[in-house]
Amino acid sequence: MPVFFVGFFIIGLFILIVIAKTYYTVRTATAGVVERFGRFDRITRPGLHLLMPFAERVYFVDLQVKQAQFSVETKTRDNVFVQIPVSVQYQVLDDKIADAFYKLSSPQKQIESFVFNSILGHVPKLTLDETFEQQSGISVAVKIELDQIMSNFGFNILTALVTDIIPDIKVKAAMNDINAAQRAQVAAQARGEAEKILKVKQAEAEAESKALQGNGIARERQAIIDGLSASIEHFQQGVPGSTPEEVMALVLLTQYFDTLRDIGTRGGTNTLFLPNSPGAAGEFQTQILAGLRGGQPPARGIDAARAVLPERPENPPAPPVGTPGTPDPYTSR
Repeated sequence: MPVFFVGFFIIGLFILIVIAKTYYTVRTATAGVVERFGRFDRITRPGLHLLMPFAERVYFVDLQVKQAQFSVETKTRDNVFVQIPVSVQYQVLDDKIADAFYKLSSPQKQIESFVFNSILGHVPKLTLDETFEQQSGISVAVKIELDQIMSNFGFNILTALVTDIIPDIKVKAAMNDINAAQRAQVAAQARGEAEKILKVKQAEAEAESKALQGNGIARERQAIIDGLSASIEHFQQGVPGSTPEEVMALVLLTQYFDTLRDIGTRGGTNTLFLPNSPGAAGEFQTQILAGLRGGQPPARGIDAARAVLPERPENPPAPPVGTPGTPDPYTSR
């Protein structure tokens, strides 16, 4: 009896193993590669499938897009070493699943080798600046070369992106310094042009201001001359027998006192000492007339207005005693 149960158990276990070996499922975005006695037989798609027990074996191939990242170090034409990170997206071709499974043992390693070969074939022909400028062109060239090669192995290269170009730290610092110096030069030129324009405009404004100021001064002086002429004419009409010099002296004396009044009423004026004798006005008028004539003021005793010597009497009085050297008012000029 126990032997019977042991045999039944062994038979049942064998049946379960056979069933497990017979049925299998293939997941979505996956393909099954079935081998019969070690030889490729067929490709199975997602779903439940039947397998010949102990004769067939199934392997699964991922059909999703995969990404491989590499960093290639190379030298540019101007002897600058750079690191170039490359990101490759690839996928198994649906009609070449068997080739992708059997021809390449390690797809990423082969792709990396081809990427290195492509980068080293392009970048050493370019300078550092040209490498930065043609970054997208390098990506396209790498993608085309990889696609031509890898399609024979059952892989489709979707993109091959050159994500960055990383020169040496010292080279990068030098490039930044050059860029900063160029920008500083442009800024200095712009500031110089701005200062030049500002100075030119200031000079033009100053010249125009001087011209207007000169016109204003000329008009002011013309108005003063016209006013003085009118004042002299009115004074001569109102005071018959007065000469133009007397009128001019009176006008200038009036302006002199007006100027002193303005100076005295203006804040911050220094102290002025002026004569306060009753004859000070006459002395001022005498000096003004002398300035108009361009000569020395007449001595005391002479008619200040007309500057004419009085007639000498027949018997002039003798000078006072004790005053030797007293000038003769009738002969002194």
